[in-house]
Amino acid sequence: MIRIAVIADPHVHDCTWVPDGFGLEGAVRSFAETAASTRIFNESVPAFRAALDCAVEAGAAVVLLVGDLTDDGQRPNILAALSIIEEYRERHGIRVLMTPGNHDFYALAGRPQDKSFLAPDGSPVMVKSADCPEAATLGTGEALAMLSSLGFEPEEGDLHWESPFGTDPDWSARSYTVVSPDGGTHCRMIDASYLVEPIDGLWVLAIDANVCVPRDGTSDFADPAQFHDPTDGGWRAVLHHRAHLFPWMADVAARAKAAGKHLVAFSHYPALDPLGGASTEEVALFGATGLARRAPTIAVADAFAATGVPLHLSGHLHVNDTARHETAHGRFANIAVPSPVGYGPGLKIIDLHADRIEIRTLPLRQVPDHDAVFAAYQAEARKAGTPDPSASFAPDHGQFLSRHLVNLVHGRYLAREWPQDMVDFVAGASVADLMRHLDLDARDAPDLPLAALVEDWYRLRKAGELSHEDIAPDRLAFYRRLSAQAPTLEGDSLAARFATLLRMMCAYLHRHPNRDFSLSRPGLAVTPL
Repeated sequence: MIRIAVIADPHVHDCTWVPDGFGLEGAVRSFAETAASTRIFNESVPAFRAALDCAVEAGAAVVLLVGDLTDDGQRPNILAALSIIEEYRERHGIRVLMTPGNHDFYALAGRPQDKSFLAPDGSPVMVKSADCPEAATLGTGEALAMLSSLGFEPEEGDLHWESPFGTDPDWSARSYTVVSPDGGTHCRMIDASYLVEPIDGLWVLAIDANVCVPRDGTSDFADPAQFHDPTDGGWRAVLHHRAHLFPWMADVAARAKAAGKHLVAFSHYPALDPLGGASTEEVALFGATGLARRAPTIAVADAFAATGVPLHLSGHLHVNDTARHETAHGRFANIAVPSPVGYGPGLKIIDLHADRIEIRTLPLRQVPDHDAVFAAYQAEARKAGTPDPSASFAPDHGQFLSRHLVNLVHGRYLAREWPQDMVDFVAGASVADLMRHLDLDARDAPDLPLAALVEDWYRLRKAGELSHEDIAPDRLAFYRRLSAQAPTLEGDSLAARFATLLRMMCAYLHRHPNRDFSLSRPGLAVTPL
């Protein structure tokens, strides 16, 4: 048996970095920016250390980092992350391997960043990379040169290493031509994918699915505005722009099978819908939301399945999910790994057996120093003349992220994504009111504002079974009954849209097991542990 750990999207931000010339004592991000983001910032280093501690305690020999190691690819944050990783390697002997995420670097020359940090009195100070160059996101080549020790280049002791282009690790030998959408602009870019055997019997296939594409008519490749942001591209962009990866993946899978190797693939982006299969309904209900619009297409799933790679680990969306896809040409499972800095914080521990793959999800609810900057958040509120944020009194990391999610639901999701008539109904209705609106028997409805159901809807959407620690068992049981009764209504009425919302909740509640489960070999049947 081989045991590995998987950490996705740690988004390491170094609060001890002092931007020069701004009168700051550190780089503590404001709670105003934190509350509006799908990730938290200042708690990232304690959470990353807690995740690594869990990996060590579990006895994992190898740790896979599924992209977005840093936030946002600035030199100080890369150095801080590398220092932590080197510390754990020296103390515990763990090998850490990484694949790139959209927050780790950008295009050829990087891009500017503007961040708001807190002065000692709680007032926000804007730091622009135009005035502080080290606050900018690095370009691909410069960042990868710093990150090369995380599997991107072979090291002594590796039993095998290769890239899609052969065994030469030099970056000059690992580039390809990417073409603008109209076919008129060509640019050479690095593909940082690699295959490594760090320990006997384990083949780790790191796929660089972070594709930066030049815009039509681009003439200055040093201008970041001349590239499409890779955030929404993912595997759809791989299928179109890095098609060379698919035959390489198929060749790797065939060689691994012939040699009796355990093959584990990982990339930053999911290769299957990680929202319980409900992304299509979400787009129909709310439009192309930040999560649903990034779901891969069936063409991606079919192409991936045909490679014969059985197991793929992904991050990017900060969700916890298990998905499986099978065609006449192959099958695979996509395991979406939760982030330490998103709701439902956790990591995965994977045990590779000859006849099965066992996967356990370790919640990261207890994080030492989770409250290190809570006083700064309260100082910020006093300076602004607003109440202290409830998150700044959270007793643990899990509760902090649960309260942070509530901020997101009301300040971002409802405000930006929901139709106004649905928002208005949520504001004044109870769950019983919703049931009566859908002609359902409301006699067993709990005394619950509809807003609380919506908050739990997002908890279930993002965290799957990990959300059960924040939703009482009797409430979960009620949601199962209620969502199973959701009618199918034609048209675009308010009732029809809320019925769709409940059917999506039903999908979240009946996902494949996504906390502790096993995948059989070779069929990849999913069963709870």
